[in-house]
Amino acid sequence: MNEDKKEKLIELIKVQGEVVRKLKATQSSKEKVKTKHLGREKDLHVLNDYLANASYLGGYSPTHVDSAMLEALNGPPWPCNVPHLERWYHHMMSFSVAERTALPASVLPTRLVALFATNNHISDLEEKIAEEVKKLLDLKAQLGDEVVPQKFTLKTPKGTRDYGPQQTALRSSVLEKIIAVFKRHGAETIDTPVFELKEVLTGKYGEDSKLIYDLADQGGEILSLRYDLTVPFARYLAMNKITNIKRYHIAKVYRRDNPAMTKGRYREFFQCDFDIAGQYDPMIPDVECVRVVSEILRSLQLGEFVVKVNHRQLLDGMFEACGVPADKFRSICSAVDKLDKLSWEEVRKEMVEEKGLAVCAADAIGQYVCLSGGIELVDQLLNDEKLKKAKSACVGLEAMKIFLQYCNIYDLQKQVKFDLSLARGLDYYTGIIYEAILLGEEPGDNSSEGIEVGSIAGGGRYDNLVGMFDPRHKNVPCVGVSIGVERIFSVLEARLSAQKLKIRTTEVEIFVASAQKNLLEERMKLCKLLWDADFKVESSYKRNPKLLAQLQYCEESGIPLAAILGESELERGVVKLRDVESRQEVEVARDVLINEIRQRLGTKSA
Repeated sequence: MNEDKKEKLIELIKVQGEVVRKLKATQSSKEKVKTKHLGREKDLHVLNDYLANASYLGGYSPTHVDSAMLEALNGPPWPCNVPHLERWYHHMMSFSVAERTALPASVLPTRLVALFATNNHISDLEEKIAEEVKKLLDLKAQLGDEVVPQKFTLKTPKGTRDYGPQQTALRSSVLEKIIAVFKRHGAETIDTPVFELKEVLTGKYGEDSKLIYDLADQGGEILSLRYDLTVPFARYLAMNKITNIKRYHIAKVYRRDNPAMTKGRYREFFQCDFDIAGQYDPMIPDVECVRVVSEILRSLQLGEFVVKVNHRQLLDGMFEACGVPADKFRSICSAVDKLDKLSWEEVRKEMVEEKGLAVCAADAIGQYVCLSGGIELVDQLLNDEKLKKAKSACVGLEAMKIFLQYCNIYDLQKQVKFDLSLARGLDYYTGIIYEAILLGEEPGDNSSEGIEVGSIAGGGRYDNLVGMFDPRHKNVPCVGVSIGVERIFSVLEARLSAQKLKIRTTEVEIFVASAQKNLLEERMKLCKLLWDADFKVESSYKRNPKLLAQLQYCEESGIPLAAILGESELERGVVKLRDVESRQEVEVARDVLINEIRQRLGTKSA
């Protein structure tokens, strides 16, 4: 395409873009006047039914129709149970007003046209906007891969963040402590690709499978970004025919979730996994995983925590004893898993109205999921008449009894709580499951009970996952735990901010400074000497820096020592060594400088 034609086409695109923008602005202004009355129970049920099978009104991505709908709704609470509408509402509210305004155009779904016509909410501009948008896209298609100059908001994608020097230093400190615990327990590390074949991930996460990021088809393999580190680990074991390993893996994973970044929830985030694979005696590896979590949380000094534990076979046996059909076990388990976020009444309503569970079965489940305790609760449940009749419940309870006995040996009894409401929705768990919860305190409450402020680790046993990838379906028993480090970062960042503390972002031990001009070469010679001696050294990049500026830099950066050169010191063969914190200075002969610095740094680190 020649330059003249290209310029004319770009101009047409700009004009057409302005047409679309004005139409959207007109539509938006009309909707603000007309769309404040959509709240009838009938309307809400229509929307809820539609959203039961769609992420957004226009399909898998939000469009301006969703934005218009949001304007039309009187927000919750609503007079009826509409969980899919609530899910959609919270997703849309996570976008800023500017982001919602910039959403692409789309056509109102046919099923909802009557709804909006009845309420007189969406104007005739819908079809006109769609028509003009099509013209705009056709013009852009003529341009091909050429870039059209346009306004661009520079930002990170939703649900992601940059790590500045302070955040990265904090992250490194946290990961260093976590890795130290993993190594103390004899784990070795591996790494796997950030993306996997889609079929490797499909069918492993239950209802959470919809959160997997699929990559655009490049004309070959169908790929997805990894959702966690557990399924890739199982694939790695099956591919390499490994039957026993104790491994840790720290890497980023990706979930198309609704992020709450202030609470440490992202779409791209780190996971720290510790897993033990192999055929061993019951509960010995399982309890070590909880010990690992306990050591990590204590080393990070995050405050009080509790590790909730349960058993998948006990859950299945409980469902069986309560009259839940076998084909509903997983969906009911997924509902129970929401008890940390929803009340029992809300979960019960979901079981009955959405999952189709009998009221009597739901009420029976309610009598169990409110129970928590220690080994005495296991003994109580072993004598429960209903559970006695369910074999899997008995197997799960016997396993829990062994587990809790081992917890006493590892001094975990105060942190571990047997909790029948813990379910964990992932499909691949087969045995024990656990979740570590960080506790806070109610304002003005001096009790030691604490309130839950967030899940910080979770895991369990998954004995059948490796077999899903093995041609002969050979299983490798596995148990593991994943540490939610983003949540840890958020807690520690908030603590540092509240206390107005900073952490060092470099490890420089000594700064080579000059007190007078024209000493650049001498500073460089001293830097070389100290680098050769394996010290971490820095100096100014200015030829003639001011001494005060150099010393201020040392104080602001937390550098412990400064070596100051001047004409007098050079003539006498000495270096002025300054303790930055105390501001005390001593002259040290060059031939003993290395030893003097080592001694001083050793004293400071001690």
